Amino acid sequence: MAKAAKKASKKKPLAGAPVPPSFAPVVSAFAGDRTVSRRRMFSSENVLSVNGKIFAMLGRGSSLVVKLPKARVDELVNAGKGKPFDPGHGRLMKEWVAVEAGAASWVALAEEAHRYVWLGRR
Repeated sequence: MAKAAKKASKKKPLAGAPVPPSFAPVVSAFAGDRTVSRRRMFSSENVLSVNGKIFAMLGRGSSLVVKLPKARVDELVNAGKGKPFDPGHGRLMKEWVAVEAGAASWVALAEEAHRYVWLGRR
């Protein structure tokens, strides 16, 4: 299989795939937005992207991982509502935070992340 085809196969939309119950409200919040798609990327099958740029995903265990400005990530971490996101190679990502279920509204954070990524790409 060619490199481009392999890369494309990793980013296939998951329209018919089941959504984990914890992530369902987040997916539902963007159901009417044609610029948002649910894809398989990294180790997660539940990734939301806007125009190809990831803004939220279901992390390992029971966490939502969202892309936000570094200052907002620091605010959430300092408030004890999130942890810096480590994608698995030991290097924390400055603009990504992992938030456990119940620590903060996942839908509100995903909407905030969507605005950040969408406005940053325009």
